[in-house]
Amino acid sequence: MGAQIDFYTNPQSRGAIARWMIEETGVEYREIVMPFGAAMKNAEYRAINPMGKVPAIVHDGQVVTEVAAICLYLADVFREAGLHPEPREKADYYRWILFAAGPVEQATVANTLKWETPPERRGMVGFGNYDLVIDTLEALFSDREHVCGERFTAADVYVGSHINWGLMFGSIPKRPAFEEYVARITARPAFKAARAKDAALIAQAQKPA
Repeated sequence: MGAQIDFYTNPQSRGAIARWMIEETGVEYREIVMPFGAAMKNAEYRAINPMGKVPAIVHDGQVVTEVAAICLYLADVFREAGLHPEPREKADYYRWILFAAGPVEQATVANTLKWETPPERRGMVGFGNYDLVIDTLEALFSDREHVCGERFTAADVYVGSHINWGLMFGSIPKRPAFEEYVARITARPAFKAARAKDAALIAQAQKPA
């Protein structure tokens, strides 16, 4: 069977999350590696993503951008992979994916860039403050192995990637709950396969011309 998905990515981008998600589905895909710079901003690619960013996927003529949306879409469309939520898991599934896409992303970027929100104006920002977001995220794993409980879902691809990257780059503190969770999800064969493919692309790009 030919590729079902066209996958636009760069191995040193959030495309790594989307690749992991695609690998989890087991669906055949064609990768189109987009160099940073002019290639992402030309008219041809901006017809796919007007933001001129990766990742993006095209499936059955449908374009999906934004990593959270890609994870949600793939889990829903390729249900045979078992990454979509069961009825009892839906509340946690949507709640925590969007928590990671909103407050976690906002709080970690703001903290890294030293953006200070005056205490009296914390109500104006969706994440309130960094410490509250991190403590809330840590508490999620106080009584469960995965975002939705005992079962791995697409929520773990997205939320787990934020935590994994945060631990690697120091934007999320190294707490036992985070480290144990990341160790579980990064042991998955699809994660290892995705990382190996991105590592190979990075190595190829670094070879002398």
